[in-house]
Amino acid sequence: MAAEDLPSEFDVVILGTGLAESVVAAACSRVGQRVLHLDRNSYYAANWASFTFNGLLTWIQQHHEESQPEEVQDWSSLLEEGEELIYLSYSDSTSISNLQVFCFTSEEDEGEEAQSPDPPNTTEEETAANGDEDAVKAASTDSTNEDPKDKIKEVTDGEGEGQQTADSEGVEPTADLPRPSAIQGQSEASRKKISYAQLVKEGRQFNIDLVSKLMFSRGSLVDLLIKSNVSRYAEFKNVTRILTYRHGNVEQVPCSRADVFASRQLSVVEKRKLMRFLTSCLEETEEQQAYNGRPYLEFLCDQQLGDNLEHFLLHSIAMVTEDTPTEVGLASTRHFLRCLGRYGNTPFLFPVYGLGEIPQCFCRMSAVFGGVYCLRHSVRCLLVDKDNRCKAVIDSRGQRISCSHFVVDSSYVATEQKKVTTPTRFLSRAILITDASILPSNSGQQVSMVTVPPIAAGFPVVMMVELCSSTMTCLPGTYLVHLTCQSVGSAFDDLSPVVTKMFHTPETDDQETRPSVLWCLYFNMADGLDVEVEGHNLPSNVYLCSGPDGHLGHDHAIRQAQLIFQKILPEEDFCPPAPNPEDVLYDGESLLPTGGGGGDNSGWGEKGEETKENPQTEE
Repeated sequence: MAAEDLPSEFDVVILGTGLAESVVAAACSRVGQRVLHLDRNSYYAANWASFTFNGLLTWIQQHHEESQPEEVQDWSSLLEEGEELIYLSYSDSTSISNLQVFCFTSEEDEGEEAQSPDPPNTTEEETAANGDEDAVKAASTDSTNEDPKDKIKEVTDGEGEGQQTADSEGVEPTADLPRPSAIQGQSEASRKKISYAQLVKEGRQFNIDLVSKLMFSRGSLVDLLIKSNVSRYAEFKNVTRILTYRHGNVEQVPCSRADVFASRQLSVVEKRKLMRFLTSCLEETEEQQAYNGRPYLEFLCDQQLGDNLEHFLLHSIAMVTEDTPTEVGLASTRHFLRCLGRYGNTPFLFPVYGLGEIPQCFCRMSAVFGGVYCLRHSVRCLLVDKDNRCKAVIDSRGQRISCSHFVVDSSYVATEQKKVTTPTRFLSRAILITDASILPSNSGQQVSMVTVPPIAAGFPVVMMVELCSSTMTCLPGTYLVHLTCQSVGSAFDDLSPVVTKMFHTPETDDQETRPSVLWCLYFNMADGLDVEVEGHNLPSNVYLCSGPDGHLGHDHAIRQAQLIFQKILPEEDFCPPAPNPEDVLYDGESLLPTGGGGGDNSGWGEKGEETKENPQTEE
C-alpha cells in the first residue's frame, strides 16, 4: 500500500517484522484490532530473515556501506497542545558487525566462460561485494522475503494428491523422501565441483537464514502454530539426526529408543545404562534434588555411565555445559525426551524454505484478518501526551497516524531511551555452503543437528545445523551449514577453528575426505535475550521486541509476544484458531473454527518406551 493511502487511525502500530512483532500483529488482528505493520527494510523478518544467495550478497553489501546519517526533520508543526516528540533511530548500525566473506571455489564453470561476478578475495576481510555491480544490484530482487500472501504452499502426499501441510490436526511434517532432482551421491567420484558462477546463477535455489534455530516439537512455537492454525501456511521437515563432534570424528547420538537399540557405538551394557537413566529422568526424585546447585556433569559421573554416555547426555541431549546446575541439566534432558516421538525420531522440526517463513506466516494471518502492511516504510517519531502515552506516530512520509499502542523492534530505539543493565552480548555466526554432508549416509538427504563441545580451553560450545537440498534451502549437490555460539571474540575468531577442523579448506589440504567449503560468511549478531518488553525510558503504551537470541528454540520470542499481547488486550485469547476455509458458513451462520494440537503422548512413556503420536484435534 502506498504511503499516501494509509489510514490515519489504528489500534496498534507495529514497527519491524521480526518473529515477536509478527506474532503480536497476528494475535491483535485475529481478535479485531486495526493493525498497521511497517518495516524500513524491503524484506520481511528483519534479522530473522531468509535470503537467496544473491539476496544475501546484497544484504552483505548494504552492511558494508557506511550509512549516511539522515537529516532530522522538524515535525513540531504536527504537534497538538500538550504533546512532545520522541525521535526513533533511522538505521540499525549495531546489531550486525564483523562481516567476513571467503570463497574457496573456482570462479568459472569448467570449459565455460564466466557469466557471473568475480568471487570474493579469500585473503581479505569484508569482501562480499567485490563482484560485478550489476549482478549484485540485481540480487536485491531475489530475496525470498516476498509478500506473505505469495508464500502459501502445498505438499504432495505419497499418492500424489495435493493437501495442506498442516491442517486442523496439527503440524504435519512432510514425508522425508528424496526429491528426484535432489538425490546426491556422497562418494568423492560423484561430488561435482560447483563454481562461484554457478552459485550466483542458481542463487534463487538457496534460502539462507540469518539466524539458526530449530523448532522443538513440544515447544511454544509449534504449540502456537497448531493452536492458531498458522501451520497451514508452511511445510515442515523432521531433523533426522542428532550428531556430535568427538575425538576428531562426527558421531551419531542415540536418543530415541529405536536409535539406542540400533546403535553400533554402544555396548549392550551401555545401552541398558542409557535406557535406565533416560527412564529415571522423566520424574524428579530425592536423589536428583540432592544435587541441586551442583554441576550436572558431577551428577552424571556419579551415575557411573561412562565417558561415552556422559558426553552424549551432557552435550547432545541436555545441550548444556559442564558447570550447568544439575536441576537445569535435568530439566533440559526431560524437555528433550518429551519432544521425542511426536513427529519423528528427534525432538526437532525445521520449516521448508527456511526459518524466515515463520514470521511471514504470522504476517499472512494478520493480513487475512485486516492487517495493513507496508515495507520500505518507517516511523520517524512518537507523539507523546502529558500522561506519558504514545498518542500518535509520524511516519517517514510525514503523515500523522493515531494509535492506542505502539510495538517496536528494539533496534529502532536509541540507546539512551532503553534501560540497559548489562553490556550487549553478541552471537557469533557462520554460514557455509559445502559440497557434501558432514556424516555421509545412503540417502544423502539428512537434516542434522550437531553439537561441538569446546575444541580448546577458552572456546565456546558451538551448535551446528546442516541442511540438505530437500529443505529447499540450498542447491542440489550442496549442503547449507549454520554454526552459532556465544561470542568470545569476532565470529571468525570463534568459529573458524571449528570450520578448519571439521571441513576441508585451503588450510586443511590433508583432509580431502571431509566436506569442502565452497563459500562462507562470518558475522556477529546482537543477542536479544536481555531485552525487556517494558521498563524503558519510553511511553507506557510502547513495547519493545528483541531480535534473535542464542537459544536453539523460539521460546523467548513467543514469550515476549504473548506478554505484549496481554498488556494490550488482557481480556482476549492469545491467537485463537483461525477458521478453516471449509468451516466458514455464510447466510447468517457463525464461523466454525477448528482447534489444533496434538495428542498428549510423551516421546518416552512411563516405562521408557518411545511413543509415536498421531496428532488429533484437541477440544
